[in-house]
Order: sequence, then C-alpha cells, then structure tokens
Amino acid sequence: MKKIFLLTILLSCLFLSCTTRPEPPNTQDHLIMSVLWYQKSAEMKALYHQSFNWAKYRIEQEINNQKKEKKSAVIVDIDETMLDNSPFEANCVKTGKGYTKERWTEWTAKTMAEALPGAVEFTCFAKSKGVEVFYISNRSVDEFDVTLKNLQQANFAFADSAHLFLKSTTSSKKLRREVVAQNYEIILLLGDNLGDFSDIFEDRTDNYGFGTVEEQQDLFGKKFIILPNPMYGAWEESVFPSGQELSGKEKYTLRKKALQGYK
Repeated sequence: MKKIFLLTILLSCLFLSCTTRPEPPNTQDHLIMSVLWYQKSAEMKALYHQSFNWAKYRIEQEINNQKKEKKSAVIVDIDETMLDNSPFEANCVKTGKGYTKERWTEWTAKTMAEALPGAVEFTCFAKSKGVEVFYISNRSVDEFDVTLKNLQQANFAFADSAHLFLKSTTSSKKLRREVVAQNYEIILLLGDNLGDFSDIFEDRTDNYGFGTVEEQQDLFGKKFIILPNPMYGAWEESVFPSGQELSGKEKYTLRKKALQGYK
C-alpha cells in the first residue's frame, strides 16, 4: 500500500511538472507594446500631426526663398509614413506568424490601409503650393496597382502612376530619388526609415549607424522629416548577425540580449 501511495505521488508530480511547464514564447510577442502604442496612444497621433505641420512650414520657407529653375518636389515613403499597416503587425501577434512576402501581399491586396494623421492634408497642402509629391516605397512593383488604388481611395494628392515609384531590383531608393531629381528640386523628404532620405544611412554596421545620424544632425527638421515607427525597420537588422538565416526563436533571444539594462 505504501509503495502504491508513493507511486501515486510521484506520478502526480510528474503530471504537474508537465502541465505547468511554460509554453515557448510567441516569437511575435515583441510587437505587442509597439503595435499597441502605435494604435492606441494619442502621442502617436500627436507626433504625426507635429511632423506634418512642420513639413508644411518647411515648404512655406522653401518656396518663399526659392530661386531655382526646376519645379519643387517632396518625396515621401508610403508604409508607416502615409499609410497605416499596423493591422498587419497586429495579426502577426495574434497568429504568432511573422512577416512573409505572401502574408504581406495578402494584406496589401485588401487595400485597407488607412491614411495616417495629417498625411492626406499634407499632400493637398503641397499641391496647393505648386509642390509635387512623389511616393517612393519599397513595396514590390507587383503591388503597384493595389498600392495606387489604396492611395487613391484615401484621397492622397498626386496618387497617380507618374508619381509612384516601387521597388523592382534593389531596396536602395537612391536611383529612384535621382530620377525625380532630374526634373525637380527635392526640397523635403519624409519617411519612417533613414534609408528614405539618403544612401549614406544604409550601412549601420558601425554602432547601429548612430555616428552617421550625428554627422547629419542639421538636416533633420530641415531636409529630412522622420516619422515614428517602433514596429519594424532597417534598425532591427543591426541587432542580428549579418548573412545568417535566423528562426523566430533565435531572433526573440537576440532582441532580449541586445537590451541595455543597468546594474
């Protein structure tokens, strides 16, 4: 009887240890706070309005002081600059499935992304001042039609095929900016990623690219307007070893390891 009793306790302990073992982390849970902030904080809306208000002011300054032969243009990114794709990121958290090209194109095909606060008004303001807006995005050229449809549905100014440049062969936007610069004076660039402004920001191997930002600090607020995006971006790639294929769990571990705490 004693042996049976001890065996019962042992089996019970084994059962409890199995049932209470923590589940492996949802490898998309790192997005929870950033997506929640993006969707639910009034501060996010305020930052967008602040950025676009300042961008309008900079246009006013430039056209008032303009002594240029070329027409003026503004270059803007699309995702998390003009259009809000946070529902896609939220679904990554809810399903536990991260970004893939297939999931992303499934989302963009819905043409459901809404305009970000102040974005449409900014493009209309630029148009009223005779400044053209060019949309340069790293969405694939395969998404051209749905992207144009989404911009038009949201009533953005200059939402036409002549003002939309998507990615064909390279993620660098340098060549596409140069195409615009052939016929226009680019007075302002807006985006959520430093690569939206210049190719000098694309290499972040040295201290996450902090030094380059410091070197170019006078251009922020003058030529470059950065929009907030804590959900994703080129900044995260510098946390991971270059040239390695990493699983979601490996990325999860490296993100935690990269955090700087205190002693």
